[in-house]
Formats: sequence, C-alpha cells, structure tokens
Amino acid sequence: MKREGLLRHLRRYGCVLRREGKEHTLWENPQTGHAEAVPRHSEIANLLAKKICRRGCGYFGTTAHSTG
Repeated sequence: MKREGLLRHLRRYGCVLRREGKEHTLWENPQTGHAEAVPRHSEIANLLAKKICRRGCGYFGTTAHSTG
C-alpha cells in the first residue's frame, strides 16, 4: 500500500500527526490517546498497514462489523 493512502485513511478516521521522526511518523487518535508509528517508506506492507489501523486509528477495510 502507498504511504499516502494509509495517511489519508488515518486522517479520515480522526487521527492527527503528533510528530515527525527520522524513520517514523507518529500518529495519534485524540479520542483514545493511542499513538501509532508509521514508517517513512513510500510503500508499506499491507499486513503492517492493517495492524496500524486496527491498533491505532480506526478500522481498515470496507466494513467495521461482521454480519455473521
């Protein structure tokens, strides 16, 4: 996944940029106070992107709830 796509997703779910680092950017969810580090690579592995979204700032994917 492209880094910009992940950052767009984080912003959409209410996360804000907390600080810039040399190798990572720290994004925080103000509602929960949880912060998650996002690597500064142009491509981020899909599994890592999903983990960042689940742990930090909103759900990843089209649905947040299972129907079964």
